[in-house]
Amino acid sequence: MTTSTAILREQPRLLATLGLCFLVALLEGLDLQAAGIAAPGMAKAFSLDKLQMGWVFSAGILGLLPGAFAGGWLADRVGRKRVLIGSVALFGVFSLATAHAWDLHSLLAARLLTGVGLGAALPNLIALSSEAADTRLRGSAVSLMYCGVPLGAALAAGIGIAGYAGSWQLVFHVGGVVPLLILPLLALYLPESDGFRATAMQAAGHASLRRELLGQGATWLLWLSYFFTLMVVYILINWLPSLLVGQGFSPSEASWVMFALQIGAAIGTLSLGLLMERLPAWATAALVYLGILAALAGLGLAAELRSMLLAGFVAGFFATGGQGVLYALAPWFYPARVRATGVGAAVAVGRLGAMSGPLVAGQMLALGTGSAGVLLASAPGIVVAALALFRLAARRPAQLPD
Repeated sequence: MTTSTAILREQPRLLATLGLCFLVALLEGLDLQAAGIAAPGMAKAFSLDKLQMGWVFSAGILGLLPGAFAGGWLADRVGRKRVLIGSVALFGVFSLATAHAWDLHSLLAARLLTGVGLGAALPNLIALSSEAADTRLRGSAVSLMYCGVPLGAALAAGIGIAGYAGSWQLVFHVGGVVPLLILPLLALYLPESDGFRATAMQAAGHASLRRELLGQGATWLLWLSYFFTLMVVYILINWLPSLLVGQGFSPSEASWVMFALQIGAAIGTLSLGLLMERLPAWATAALVYLGILAALAGLGLAAELRSMLLAGFVAGFFATGGQGVLYALAPWFYPARVRATGVGAAVAVGRLGAMSGPLVAGQMLALGTGSAGVLLASAPGIVVAALALFRLAARRPAQLPD
């Protein structure tokens, strides 16, 4: 019996959780990609140079950092569902505010607060999805939910392909109105996690929290892998459209490459999530990170659209797909009473890498290194992430701890 068939035969509670979490992940992916797609129009509207655009990208990512940690911490205390609903409302409102920014400062503030909402949502999506399924399906459940993120980003790229990248506000209007419209669905139909219900009165104290998070080696390995993998993913999400236009591709062709990247990401998230349960640890780590290195080389060296589309697909498959593997692994190392906090802390550390990536890329471009230099300079961090994932996957427990 396939994973998808097994999940379809599970109770309606699981299907409702995965369906609604997938929808939120879809909207999160759209908003995460929106700044990259809208970048040429934003830069023209506000007369921004490359370094200033780096700050616009990083403002949203900076918001993800406190959002991820606070969202996970609150979820272990007041519930995954409540925090997720508040997060969706927050990123919906400030995505709309982005479309109505009037100068660089208001644009930075809107992106920062959008990022807080997006960051708080992800740990709860991961916790809800993993805790809704039984042991044999938990990794696949997280992967199925998370593939909504690249599909949402592909939707944003589709807006660019359709020729709306010049009307840069449109993608933020879509990313703001739709989250607000689905709030009633989440309030009425999203079940609260059984894991939270069972441990609602057992929130860990500060000493226990430090011991269960910082006292185990898996936390540090997760943080290393998250940091360097997300650094590369966010360089691609934010800078690749502008880099491609700078290399002579049209905005529409750049959007096609981003579309290929996100379709590859969705397929990679599902495929690698399933392979993670079947391949040895060393094979999973080697496959993911050798694929990322090959894709970076391809993006840096490709000179015509067809090869760039292939490189973009491979980059999405392995970079975002590898990120999905990390998200599926994280819940296995924490008991339910600190699970959202542990996942949120790992996501927050990953956001540090995500925040640094666009800034470093912007600085390198300002110094004249070119797109190939930016992409190939990411290789050492990928090697570190690969070694950490190798050790981490080998230490995964046989079942999710209570």
